[in-house]
Amino acid sequence: MNEQARTVRMPMVGRVLEANDDVAAMTRGDLARRGVFAIDLIGAPGSGKTALLEATLQRLKGRRRPAVLVGDLATRRDADRLARWCDRVVQISTGEGCHLEAGQVRVALDQTNLEGVDLLFIENVGNLICPVGFDLGQTAKVGMFSLTEGDDKAAKHPYLVAAADLLLLNKIDLAPHLSFDRAGFEADVHLLNPTVRVLELSAVSGQGLDEWIAWIDRGISAVQGETPE
Repeated sequence: MNEQARTVRMPMVGRVLEANDDVAAMTRGDLARRGVFAIDLIGAPGSGKTALLEATLQRLKGRRRPAVLVGDLATRRDADRLARWCDRVVQISTGEGCHLEAGQVRVALDQTNLEGVDLLFIENVGNLICPVGFDLGQTAKVGMFSLTEGDDKAAKHPYLVAAADLLLLNKIDLAPHLSFDRAGFEADVHLLNPTVRVLELSAVSGQGLDEWIAWIDRGISAVQGETPE
């Protein structure tokens, strides 16, 4: 009976993912035509996603025209924090859903004025597992870990590491106070994804933010067909 149940469910899962990918492909094409560099930011609760976006938006003020989509199970708290630094923030409430889906992003973008926008942040629901398998139409998938989560998280969450175009190691300012095997962490990462870059930063102290901004600038230039400086 269990085998029969699996036979029934598996095609349905495939159809759901296929439908999601079709919507994501449309979104990706639309954003590319507009010259928008879109980042799907994935990290655990408390890893510092919102704090990083706050610091990033402050540094980009006057240089870029960003928009932000914020995925959360409940409350507008993260969206309200980011709205202080960006006038184009849309909250996506997922209820019991543990990740964003392409359809939700599509609807949110329909509510967003993208005129002049060159950068889109999608702050996914705080989760290291569910969001990885759902394409949202992003240009780049960025995974975030933090020192406070422990140095084994890359090995325990291999699918995020394998899918990431960039990995962020946040809260690096706390390194003197924590036992974190950075060499071991990076070894785990590069066993899973030999080419991915690990960028150490701190949303609080500002360490590594210049490199993060430079990476974003290169992404925007690539989408718009420009030659990076």
